[in-house]
Amino acid sequence: MLVVACVKQVPDTTQVEVDPTTGTLKREGVPFIMNPFDIHALEESLRLKDRYGLRAVVVSMGPPSTEVTLRKALALGADEAVLLSDRAFGGADTLATSLVLAEAIRRLDEREEVAVVVCGRQTIDGDTAQVGPGIATRLGYSQLTLVDRIDEVDLRARKVRARRKVGGWHETVEAPLPAMIAVVREINRPRYPTVPRRLMAEEATIALWNNEVMKLDENKIGLKGSATQVRRIFSPERAKGEILGDGLSNPEEAAHLLIGKLIEKDILYL
Repeated sequence: MLVVACVKQVPDTTQVEVDPTTGTLKREGVPFIMNPFDIHALEESLRLKDRYGLRAVVVSMGPPSTEVTLRKALALGADEAVLLSDRAFGGADTLATSLVLAEAIRRLDEREEVAVVVCGRQTIDGDTAQVGPGIATRLGYSQLTLVDRIDEVDLRARKVRARRKVGGWHETVEAPLPAMIAVVREINRPRYPTVPRRLMAEEATIALWNNEVMKLDENKIGLKGSATQVRRIFSPERAKGEILGDGLSNPEEAAHLLIGKLIEKDILYL
């Protein structure tokens, strides 16, 4: 049986700037990384592989350069990698992206049964948290989101028990397999690749599935199949902070000064 990890190559947002004229991201010279949430999803899939004897497959949709990210996944312990890459897939929103990923998982399931799909909670470039649930909905899988611990995957009884981090509390839930599990960062600490696996990953064959292989309706994928479009990206304007009573050592005096400022701004009424 398979555990499938869905990962995405994203720009390192700590080094991304927004062009104020065009309202788009400046991508020139920006390094690409594996989405941080997806690193934990990959690690959790590898732990399920080690614990239950599953085969771990990593799937990603993106340009040919995404192969670098998939080789990193192989170096960490994935058994197989599939790259979904075609110009027809480009410009996809979460609706179109989930369609392509779901179809890829369906194809994998035809070859070998999929027990669990693991996704990161969200991506740092989109922050929608919609692709994992979209995959589950399209495939008819159970979906568990905000998971910070997988307690048990019972392959014989075909159910999974996991803990969800919801606000300031937790809940433990059970769901039938197959299931899509979207994880948060707190679920694990990712491993490091070993030298032998690094060498193996460099020589490994990564399956390339374009739309000639997938045979999807081009009106339902990529830009044509997207129900939404990003028109502009911008950094929100923030008012500059103000330091009140710099150097005051009397807490009572500082409190009076703060209260006076809040009243002045109509934030506090007495």
